[in-house]
Order: sequence, then structure tokens, then C-alpha cells
Amino acid sequence: ELLLSGSALMPRLICPLLLLLQTSLGSRIPPPAVPQTVLVTGGVGYIGSHTVLELLSAGHEVVVVDNLCNSNLECLRRVQELAGRDVAFHEVDLRDADALSAVFAQHKPTAVVHFAGLKAVGESVAEPLLYYQVNVQGTLNLVQAMLQQGCTDLVFSSSATVYGDPASVPVDESFPAGRCTNPYGFSKFFIEQILRDVSTANPQLNVALLRYFNPVGAHPSGRIGEDPQGIPNNLMPFLQQVGRDRSAPRTGSTGSTSNTRGTSSTRGAPPAGVPPAARGARGRQRERASPPTGPPAPRRPQVAVGKRPRLSVFGDDYPTADGTGVRDYIHVVDLAKGHTAALLRLQQGSGCVTYNLGTGVGYSVLDMVRAFSAACGHDLPYEIAPRRPGDVAVVYSDASLAAGELGWKAELGLEEMCSDTWRWISANPNGFSSS
Repeated sequence: ELLLSGSALMPRLICPLLLLLQTSLGSRIPPPAVPQTVLVTGGVGYIGSHTVLELLSAGHEVVVVDNLCNSNLECLRRVQELAGRDVAFHEVDLRDADALSAVFAQHKPTAVVHFAGLKAVGESVAEPLLYYQVNVQGTLNLVQAMLQQGCTDLVFSSSATVYGDPASVPVDESFPAGRCTNPYGFSKFFIEQILRDVSTANPQLNVALLRYFNPVGAHPSGRIGEDPQGIPNNLMPFLQQVGRDRSAPRTGSTGSTSNTRGTSSTRGAPPAGVPPAARGARGRQRERASPPTGPPAPRRPQVAVGKRPRLSVFGDDYPTADGTGVRDYIHVVDLAKGHTAALLRLQQGSGCVTYNLGTGVGYSVLDMVRAFSAACGHDLPYEIAPRRPGDVAVVYSDASLAAGELGWKAELGLEEMCSDTWRWISANPNGFSSS
């Protein structure tokens, strides 16, 4: 009876206790989150979709902006299914400033998590102008829309590539940034500097720059994960294609835009099959305030995708234990939780802050091959290929600052990264197009 009749008083009793604990233990216990309307760019992509799910689980209202150039709305439908909640969706390219401003005017978000952009290292070397147009100009449009509408909190998806080829490891936030080895890294570095400058000129704007390392894994439900389309650029999509081909035939064609171009990029024209009238403002905007229905749009065919007989290991002559590159791989669910933790930090007022998000452990390419082979139950064949332009030998993180200030730490290890990936790809041999 006391709990029932006094239930209205419980928050008044609990909150002071939480504040007392927080005062005595420092910043290790973050304050309760205040629900917000959060706009997520690239929210139909790999990292974006997992973060949308975490935001929904934390009680936030979510608006997703994505141009669907390299993503599938079936992913968003599954996120809504897992969360039991709807998401407002707008098909918008961030280079379309007018359409983006219209979304802000309609929903009036108080915070933004910014993922959308191109991300393939090799492609950025071949097409630097494209990367600066999409990544940098798209971000300028986004920040301008935020300032116009009084949106004050921005979490930016940066990258450890801003560190370039570090002289030593682990890498912490005090390491010099800007020694990038490719235009993709420079685009992230330029955006970071722009956001610092804008935050200084506009003290009401709080920015978290999240430099994360190599996201892998999938949601433990097996319902959402990375959907490699075309020729992959990162290691895990390659492993997925090799492992998938040896377990289940691919029954459909795949997309002509490669997953190496970003988990949810702002590149290119609106997807085929969408009538111009349905795209809304300036031919690019479309909204869904409820889960997408019907079968997902078929992928455009591409020759030989899904017929990969072996993994290409790019370089075996690096100064590492086995000669292959070493990276800090982080489970995508841990990474998504890092974004929600950063958003909570911004609610307290922060100015512009920078955090590494990683595990602090480096694994070589061959370490990953062995771990994924164990997860899928058979050895994966591989061959040695030449190094890729712009790749570095060893990078792994010191993420202790995020642990101390955000109360965040990666919890999932290599076994979970590989087993969750295998669960996802076993249940979805053709990615989101297998539904």
C-alpha cells in the first residue's frame, strides 16, 4: 500500500538520491535523460539504424533523414518493429538545403545525430571533390538549419581516420588530428574544425565529436545489421560475403551502389522507382510517419556480387605481428549506446567536446578471419592482395575519457561481434532484400 499510495512521491525521493550518488561518485553515474525530438541523418544506415533503436528505447522521439542511396527502408521498418514505436521519415539529400530546412521547420528537433556521408577510403582518393561536396557541404547545410531553428545539440559521427598514421598507440584525444592519409579523413577533420568554430561563435550550440574506430557486429535479434551492397570496402562485409556464400545461395540480385560508400550516404539521385511527385519538396523530400509497408524495393542487379570465393587481405607486409593491419573493432550496439550517452552529456551543456569510442584492443585482419571462421563453423579462404591507398598499419584507441565523462564503455567482445554478425547474415542471406 505504501508503494502504491506513495508512487507519485517516488521520483521526488529517487532523484535526490541519484544526485547524492552522482556527487559522491563523480561523473560515473549520468543523470536521467530528458526525452527529446532527435533528428538522425543517415538513420536508415548501419550505425544510424542501431542508434535510432537505442534512442527510441531511451524514450526519445526520432525523425530520420536519409536519401536511401545506400540503404533500404526495410531496415527502418524492422527498427520500428523492434522498438514497438513509429519513426517519422523524410527522404532528403543533405545537399538540398531547402528540403532540409523544411524538415526542421516541421518537426522542430532539439538535437541532431549526424551520420550521413560518404566513407570509402579508396573512393575518396579517386573522387575527392565528391567527398568534400557531400560530407562538408552537407554538414554546413545541416548546421545552418539547426541555427535557424534554434536546435542546440549535435552529435557528430567523426572517425579515427582524423589521426592519420599515429606515431604510437593507443590513441587518445590529445593526439594531433589532421594528419590524415586520404580525403575521407580530411573531410571528417574539416567538419570537426568547422563545428568547433561554429560552437565558439554560438555558445548555445553544444557539439560532441565522436571519433570511433571500426564498427562491426549486428543487433543480437538478428533483425538488423550491416547489409553489404556491391564490392565492400571494410573487412567485415567482405567476411560476411565469403561466409554467406559458403552457407546459403544468394537468391536475388544486389544493389549497384556499394556499401563502401557509407552506411547511409548523401550521394546521388533519389532511388529508382520513386515517382517525382512522391518525393515532395524540390523533388527529394518524402515523409513516412508510420512503418513502411509492403515488400522492400528490389535492388538493382550487379554482376558477381555474392559470388566471392575468398577474402582479399589488403597487405601482409605491415610492421605487425602477422603482417596484416591492426584495428580497434567495436560492436555496433556499443557504438550506438555511445551516441545516446553523448546526447545525454550535451543536455548538461558542454560546448564542443571530443571522445574516442573504441575498445582499446587491436586485432589484426587475420585475427578477425579466425574469429569469424569460428563463429560460422568453417575456415574462410583468403588471399593476399596489395595494400589499399590511404590505409595505415596500426590504430587502436584509448577511450578512457568517454568512460570518465560519459559513463560509457564498450562491453561486447570479439566473440559477440562475430557471432552476432553471423546470426544476422545467416537469417538474412540477401540482407534486407531477403524479406
